[in-house]
Amino acid sequence: MQIRTLSALECTKLLTANRVGRLACAKDGQPYVVPFYYAHSAAHLYAFSMPGKKIEWMRANPLVSVQVDEHGQGRGWKSVVADGRYEELPDRIGHKLERDHAWSVLSKHSDWWEPGALKPVAPPTTDSAPHVFFRILIEQVSGREASE
Repeated sequence: MQIRTLSALECTKLLTANRVGRLACAKDGQPYVVPFYYAHSAAHLYAFSMPGKKIEWMRANPLVSVQVDEHGQGRGWKSVVADGRYEELPDRIGHKLERDHAWSVLSKHSDWWEPGALKPVAPPTTDSAPHVFFRILIEQVSGREASE
């Protein structure tokens, strides 16, 4: 097995080619990791969610990390970690261009809204809480690849 470091361009390609990552945030010294759907554009990862624990925690501490990986041939794999900052895109004056861009980037993928619009509740209820568009400003990226 050989391990090598991915270039910044290779990291960006992996982020662009994928749609699901693991979002890590922390609040009061406690880490929290959750899968999330995203779309990559320029130096941002765009996402959409219902209000909940991850939104609450990112509002409290906007420093986050995102991990994305791919399985290769045999035991091979690629993994990228992007460290960055949570930026909420509220439905208010002053954020329209960023929110419209988020919508545009996300809507290029089929059913982009579904994972972020559903919340596990029993029984299902309609939630009056607004949906949250956000982005992660990528400040640093690193990656590794393992091949046989």
